[in-house]
Amino acid sequence: MQSPTRSPSQTDDRTVANNSTGKRRIGIDYVATAFNRWWTIEVAGTVDQHAVIEKRRAECELTGRYVLMVCMSAGIAILGMLLSSPAVVIGAMLIAPLMDPIMGVGFALAVGDFSWLRRAARSLLLGTVIAILFCALIVVFSPIQVVTEEIASRTQPNLFDLMVAIFSAIAGAYAVIRGREGTIVGVAIATALMPPLAAVGYGLATLNSTVFFGALLLFVTNLTAIALTATAMARGYGFSTRLTEKQSRLQAFLIFAAFVALAVPLGLSLYQIGWEAQAERTIRDNLVDVFEGKAQSVNPTVRFLDDSIDVSAQVYTDTLFRTEQVENRARTMLEEALGRPVSVQIFQTESADAVEAQRLELREASERQQDARQQAESIAQRLAILAGVPVEDITIDLQRRRALVTAQPLEGATLAAYRELERRVAETEPDWDIRIIPPLRALPTIDFEDDGELTVEGRRALWLAMWAQRRIGIPLRISGTEANLFTLRELFADAEIAVVEEVDPDRTDSVEPEWVIPEG
Repeated sequence: MQSPTRSPSQTDDRTVANNSTGKRRIGIDYVATAFNRWWTIEVAGTVDQHAVIEKRRAECELTGRYVLMVCMSAGIAILGMLLSSPAVVIGAMLIAPLMDPIMGVGFALAVGDFSWLRRAARSLLLGTVIAILFCALIVVFSPIQVVTEEIASRTQPNLFDLMVAIFSAIAGAYAVIRGREGTIVGVAIATALMPPLAAVGYGLATLNSTVFFGALLLFVTNLTAIALTATAMARGYGFSTRLTEKQSRLQAFLIFAAFVALAVPLGLSLYQIGWEAQAERTIRDNLVDVFEGKAQSVNPTVRFLDDSIDVSAQVYTDTLFRTEQVENRARTMLEEALGRPVSVQIFQTESADAVEAQRLELREASERQQDARQQAESIAQRLAILAGVPVEDITIDLQRRRALVTAQPLEGATLAAYRELERRVAETEPDWDIRIIPPLRALPTIDFEDDGELTVEGRRALWLAMWAQRRIGIPLRISGTEANLFTLRELFADAEIAVVEEVDPDRTDSVEPEWVIPEG
């Protein structure tokens, strides 16, 4: 049986195809080999590894200068965040010394020097703890303890924050390797580390778990990303390592796994933020459609709850519609578009045209602002009289409708008297958050019934102690029997107030609260 013969054209086509594939493979291999040779000789080969390593070792030590600069940077950062001043926060980054120890951690991991790794990690850990505690101390004694925009922005980390940390680390590692590090590079690293640390300190001082854990997550994420990126950069530049080939492969795998572990939840967070932004655009567009082209201006306010969405909208329209009708239509359209339960509240204002609507909106906003100023002046004057301080000492936050004053000691005035003054002002101004910080006064005894239940007076004393602690910010110590302390422990925990307990078996019918005054 004869084998089939191929035509000359078939043979030539296959030969050409094989030659093309071979050339393509050879071309890729050649390019890869040439790039590797260029990188090894012209890039990595020009780095004085010994000099870089020795300089990194020397700058990772825990010194007095390092501690001082950490405290100063942390102090400026938390003050800038309390004032909601980005410029002040940037000033803190200019002097933050965190680049040296974190780069030391990254390079120590790369070269497999665990003694160096321990020293660098120790400097970084102590600097972190010092920064958090110093920020917390400032917040404790600060009359302003509100969650500003600068603080809130550090409590919801997402994938973009991870990218900022990675890019900062690349810039920092490159500058270190090439001997071009300076203030600007340090600022890039501090951008990802110091503000989250300050926010952690704020959360610790105010016992705000949302701020504390959110900012801590951001800090740990950025810290891990920067250290591992520095490790990858050092390995990419061919720094000699004590690790075996097997250990090096394991290290590379762990670095990759760590980045994946960080990226997935942060990516989901970024997705949620993007979804909410898109949802707000969808809500606005659907509200416009509900009014059939008659709406001249739509201003929705959206709140995203756990499993639903709350929408409140001010609509300027040429023609007034039945409120119930447009709310039902809007609810149906939004639930279909967003796939979540939606509650809708619409307020209509008749307007002839868009220009008039905008003018009306601006005029109403101006009037509201003027009324708010006048109201704030009135509140400030009343608080100044009640607290015995000049009007200039009253802190007024128009945006958040908050008034704060530290009262002067009044002869014979108890904590209950100051609380009553605050209550009276607050009753006349229900839209405002009125806060009077009283001077230190003795706390009332918290009495118990024979059956272990709080008496009426005891419950009043408990609420008064809670109010005073929130205003003054100094920790409390409570002493009494174990059973009575157990009852109060849960109540204080529900109020997110930390207390120091002291068992006193002789005090069976009451618990004695007192201030824990720091020594000195």
